[in-house]
Amino acid sequence: MALRRLILAAACLAAITGCTATRDFHGYLADQAQPNDVQPNVDTRSTVLARLGTPSTTSIFDDNLWVYMSSTRELLTFYYPKVVQRSIVAIQFDDDDVVSDVLTYDVDDGRTLAFNSRTTPTRGRELGIIEQLFGTLGSMGQLPQDNRDRDDRGRRQPGE
Repeated sequence: MALRRLILAAACLAAITGCTATRDFHGYLADQAQPNDVQPNVDTRSTVLARLGTPSTTSIFDDNLWVYMSSTRELLTFYYPKVVQRSIVAIQFDDDDVVSDVLTYDVDDGRTLAFNSRTTPTRGRELGIIEQLFGTLGSMGQLPQDNRDRDDRGRRQPGE
């Protein structure tokens, strides 16, 4: 009786631990200094690099914009991952490599983009479900032959 209770308790514990959320951390993880600690008109490009390290990305069109990004996603069993925390810090430098502006964005500042769902048609004909299921029947090989007169490699024995 005690063994059954122990097995039932172990099964319940395993079921409960399967429902715990897992967290994924992506992007820049600050060790000692936070990107928000950067001060405009005080810090330079070299002090930002020494304090924060290499940025997550830089602007494509302007070398004077560094971006530090980080996000935390939470996944609960079979549901889609949900972003629970996001931090984007954009640091703008002027021509003298001095920080001119520090912009901070979080998960509330994000917007959902509506992607275009159109597809490019390809040439050829589209097969229906019946054609897909039965279309390969004619191209299948013949039934296996009797291999008693063949060796291990499928070749005929000499003299036959």
